[in-house]
Amino acid sequence: MNNIMLDIETMGNTPNSAIISIGAVRFDKGGLKDEFQSLPIKLESSIDAGLQIDASTVMWWMKQSEGARSKVYNGKVELEEILVDFSRWVHESEEPPIVWGNGAMFDNVILGNAYNKVGMEKPWAFWNDRCYRTVKSLYPKTEIERVGVYHHAVDDAKSQALHLLQIIEENNLAIDL
Repeated sequence: MNNIMLDIETMGNTPNSAIISIGAVRFDKGGLKDEFQSLPIKLESSIDAGLQIDASTVMWWMKQSEGARSKVYNGKVELEEILVDFSRWVHESEEPPIVWGNGAMFDNVILGNAYNKVGMEKPWAFWNDRCYRTVKSLYPKTEIERVGVYHHAVDDAKSQALHLLQIIEENNLAIDL
């Protein structure tokens, strides 16, 4: 199976939020496989695509660690270029992608909306959206072990994928990966 844990960094928390970074990791029951980490996306290109900035999110970013901020500010790459790269990475596997995001209305929805805004087809089918946040809320006793820098998209994706695998294993869940 082509399971992908997605994490995006944004300048808002609505479906029209401007995206500044995309991270993802392919995984299965054997663990983490290859990863995708976008270069920082030029914020202007997200805005030009019709995505939006939320002032409270900008203020929130200002309070994050220098390590997190340095990974997402000063973007030099256009949103559309990153979306093309991400689509190419998703389709490196011949299996249809199953895309996990941290929230039924966050990562997958915002990224899918960005594809729509630039006139591209998102690289996964809507029926292959999965919600990691729902699974983790059902098993709160399984604690997440962080990998890398908080709010660095690929590190967050790795942490979430490893946590999901741990939840599945500890609870003998019949989730086919």
